[in-house]
Amino acid sequence: MNSPWSNQGQLSDQTASTIPLLEVRDLAVSFGKVPAVKQVSFTLHRGETLALVGESGSGKSVSALSILRLLPYPHAWHPSGSIRLRGEELFGAVPSRLREIRGNQIAMVFQEPMTSLNPLHSIEKQIGETLTLHKGLGGTQRRARILELLNLVGLPDAAHRLNALPHELSGGQRQRVMIAMALANDPDILIADEPTTALDVTIQAQILKLLKDLQGRFGMAILFITHDLGIVRKIADRVCVMRAGEVVETGAVAELFTNPHHSYTQELLAAEPKGEPPPERADAPEVMAGDDLRVWFPLKRGLWGRVKDHVKAVDGVSVSVREGQTLGVVGESGSGKTTLGLALLRLLSSEGAIRFEGQRIDQWPNHALRPLRKAMQVVFQDPFGSLSPRLSVGEIVEEGLLVHGLAGDRTARRARVTQALMEVGLDPATQNRYPHEFSGGQRQRIAIARALALQPRLLILDEPTSALDVSVQAQIVDLLRELQRRYQLAYVFISHDLRVVRALANHLLVMKNGQVVEAGPARQVFANPQHLYTQSLLAAALNLETFQSLSTEDTENAEKD
Repeated sequence: MNSPWSNQGQLSDQTASTIPLLEVRDLAVSFGKVPAVKQVSFTLHRGETLALVGESGSGKSVSALSILRLLPYPHAWHPSGSIRLRGEELFGAVPSRLREIRGNQIAMVFQEPMTSLNPLHSIEKQIGETLTLHKGLGGTQRRARILELLNLVGLPDAAHRLNALPHELSGGQRQRVMIAMALANDPDILIADEPTTALDVTIQAQILKLLKDLQGRFGMAILFITHDLGIVRKIADRVCVMRAGEVVETGAVAELFTNPHHSYTQELLAAEPKGEPPPERADAPEVMAGDDLRVWFPLKRGLWGRVKDHVKAVDGVSVSVREGQTLGVVGESGSGKTTLGLALLRLLSSEGAIRFEGQRIDQWPNHALRPLRKAMQVVFQDPFGSLSPRLSVGEIVEEGLLVHGLAGDRTARRARVTQALMEVGLDPATQNRYPHEFSGGQRQRIAIARALALQPRLLILDEPTSALDVSVQAQIVDLLRELQRRYQLAYVFISHDLRVVRALANHLLVMKNGQVVEAGPARQVFANPQHLYTQSLLAAALNLETFQSLSTEDTENAEKD
């Protein structure tokens, strides 16, 4: 049988535009007796980017993992379907053939590089492994190829980072290493599974631009998996919208965004957080304030452990938030946002005055602070990690009431728990269930209910929506606004997602390297940012093309500032 492919695995010019590089037909996946994917079909051509879009649990990643046969067999199995690579059927392929394909003809970039990279091996060893396995490279030839790949993906100072371990790199740098590893053997198809979800908006824009540049250079096809339609608009040629394991709509990007047919697609497009924060009251009392706050972590070096320098996580920051007001604190990872929030709560040692409802509390001992804890609550980024897996939802929400001796007897406490769950839109009948039985959005509602049960005056919300689907994000934003209107809560909302911040914040602090580079009314900062770093953040979050058009000189100047 004559193949339209050459020995290098490239389509001839005649057939490149007509024969799919990858063809998935009627794919079904079940975990035991539970169906996860139902009759999914799509094609992918050379040089094309196809986006699989949908919320968590829609079957996007399961469909992609099926292509490389990476699901946990036999627990996961395929009742039906066909997957063809250049016409070759992969269902039924022997393990040795699948090993040839994985990392060679089809490569994959996963969502969280820190868990995908081996923490005990240098990046040189991890990239070199795939070169040795598929190309037989070794010695100086292998090292030269590794350096070529790292320079290709824009890893700074690549030659001096070969021996670096994953934890010594930033999130964006680790993702670049993952992309370099995926490109090592010049794959025909790159599967990118939520490769930018955990990244700051500026790094996200850089990674997306890198993928498009590499695709243009090598002509590879990209299967891009995401729940963020803003990313799809920028990177994809065609879209498959998935829901509950099925493809509900397929089409070209321009057509789908201008004329979506399925109601679920319309819901996704309309799900971006909208609206404005509740109006401020001019006479609202100040709830929390900090003056010239500093949190410096010492770096000890030398035989006697003498402090040579400090990591200035928060360096001279002043904040103020009033009743019924939201202060948005934005910046990239490492800018000091979370450290500032923990310092305000007195969960980290700091220098500088901290006032809560007019009382200066920065010198109070822990036992004196304990009664105030019920009025100062926090909601963390990862609800699954912050909720005890051994306690039921009712016990989790009730725990604070027990600690602070609130709400009287068990019957009264249960009534308060029921009220808190109803306020966040959860069925009180579920309070005997455990966190793992809920979705990500529901778990975040539980975390908010736990804080609300204590009737706080201040809520510090640390990236509470970053791990959630866009539709769930919009629901949480609406919930927070409603609770603020009802109880005149003061929020400190920490985030790198400026679309969410714009829908919630009255005032804005922009942080970089532990310092505030810009502050003011949120509406004013969004409309007319003054600092170059703020401009780059806004451009990356709200208009990727504008950010990408910033010159290298401008970006370098922003870094110096």
